[in-house]
Amino acid sequence: MGRRGRVQGREEMSKEMKVALSACAIGVAVAAVGVTAYLLVDNGDDGGQQATEQRSARTGPPSAAEVRTTANEFLTAWSKGDTAEAAAHTDDSAAARTALTGYRKDARLDKVQLTPGKRTGTKVPFKVSAQVFYKGKSKPLAYASELTVVRSEKTGQPVVDWKPTVLHPDLREGDRLRTGEAGTPPIKAVDRDGAELTEDKYPSLGGVLDSLREKYGKKAGGDAGVELQIVRGRPAEDGTDGEGGKSDDGKALPDKTLVTLSKGTPGTLKTTISASAQAAAEKEAGSRQQASVVVLKPSTGEILAAANSRPGGFNVAFQGSLAPGSTMKIVTSSMLLEKNLAGVGKKHPCPKYATYGGWKFQNVEKFKIDGGTFRDSFAASCNTAFITQAKKLGDGDLTKQAQEVFGLGKGNWTSGVPTFDGAVPVQKDAQKAASLIGQGGVRMSPLNVASFISTAKTGTFKQPYVVSPEVDNRTLATAPRKLDPKAHSQLRTLLNYTATSGSAAEAMAGMSGDIGGKTGSAEVDGQKKPNGWFAAWSGDMAAAAVVQQGGRGGESAGPLVASVLKSAG
Repeated sequence: MGRRGRVQGREEMSKEMKVALSACAIGVAVAAVGVTAYLLVDNGDDGGQQATEQRSARTGPPSAAEVRTTANEFLTAWSKGDTAEAAAHTDDSAAARTALTGYRKDARLDKVQLTPGKRTGTKVPFKVSAQVFYKGKSKPLAYASELTVVRSEKTGQPVVDWKPTVLHPDLREGDRLRTGEAGTPPIKAVDRDGAELTEDKYPSLGGVLDSLREKYGKKAGGDAGVELQIVRGRPAEDGTDGEGGKSDDGKALPDKTLVTLSKGTPGTLKTTISASAQAAAEKEAGSRQQASVVVLKPSTGEILAAANSRPGGFNVAFQGSLAPGSTMKIVTSSMLLEKNLAGVGKKHPCPKYATYGGWKFQNVEKFKIDGGTFRDSFAASCNTAFITQAKKLGDGDLTKQAQEVFGLGKGNWTSGVPTFDGAVPVQKDAQKAASLIGQGGVRMSPLNVASFISTAKTGTFKQPYVVSPEVDNRTLATAPRKLDPKAHSQLRTLLNYTATSGSAAEAMAGMSGDIGGKTGSAEVDGQKKPNGWFAAWSGDMAAAAVVQQGGRGGESAGPLVASVLKSAG
């Protein structure tokens, strides 16, 4: 929702652990396999009861002693290379045994050392140190992971809750670790002006660069090296990326290199990224919590930058699936303007409340605008101005507008890397009304929002992309039609007025000329503050950002977007 908009009725080791080498118990076995095994010591928070006594318990959560003993036995067996014994201490011995066997056989990992950290309840974090061996080459691998001890539903005994993340935090179901000649050669990715793009310099591009290598490594003409990689499993049968949208390469995440034993020869791949825009985006997102931003060139759809506060995690900028709040009013307004249900200077209702489908909607602080125009309502981000129009709209009208004019929600973007294409499902009753203000079932990423404000600026959808289609002769997605010229002119007027005199004006202060902007915020169940959104353009550059749990978009995401546009422009 916008700066003034809000909707009601919305669904939307307690003690330090340390490791000690037990020479009498496991020293001989350790020497035999060349692995250092460890024992977990928990300094007595089990109320004086012995582990054997606690292990006899068959109901309730595992006790501290059970967690300590189970974690110790599992980690010791794993470090010794006894996969059968380690797997027997999990709740899925077959899957665990396969994965642990592959850890040695396929990933070529040996000299495994496991160092537990401080236990928290039933969770035990631990550090892993190992050596990768392949055809006379060896390199170290180090990372941190975590296990959880649960009670077996079948036996009542404490066991490790087996998940691929126990083996490595970046593993998902269907993934595997493998050491050998890499399937694709490395790439030297360069920006639009030829400057090299690296993860070290631009952390948010790490996953993007991995995706580009996987898709274009062979086309770029390099030679593969020898690496330890996470080889991703195939996508679900429906072809989705796991976040609700389809990826042009069929996977939400690319294969990931963990250790390089011998470097291959990289081929050069030119991207649409602007180093200066990327640097600005990295700086602004990195200075905030849970922020993501995307910068586009509206005239072409070229992606100039993308950054996340958590660059090593899920790429929210490209693949996030979040309610966009009142930024969605850009799409909704284009529909109302085309249907002649609104006009820039036409009188338009903005009451305190509006009811539809059994839900009562309101504006922030219950404001209203008496005798105002649609421009006034749009600039103030009045929710009820849109809810009052729901009864005049068909259930599929917003979906049709989003797909036919803005190219959203069809699952056909071919951006060069995995992206979420947005979701605007057909809805009815209260959910239909909520969708008009960017809640209900509507879901977008910052890339989607940057795209639809770009379409609002130019009147024509240009599919965002990070690699030119000329590289691989792929076909970019198109929208069936352009925005009606009269509606387009009015929409630009609304967005310019909002950026200069409305809810986006404070964030856009100091910017002039060809500008437009829109605030948004979206309430999420369980969050104290809504997600803050902001979208804007300045000249031939547009940006959109979300700050999760940031509060009002004009105050949280607005300064981020404005700063990026100013710095990158």
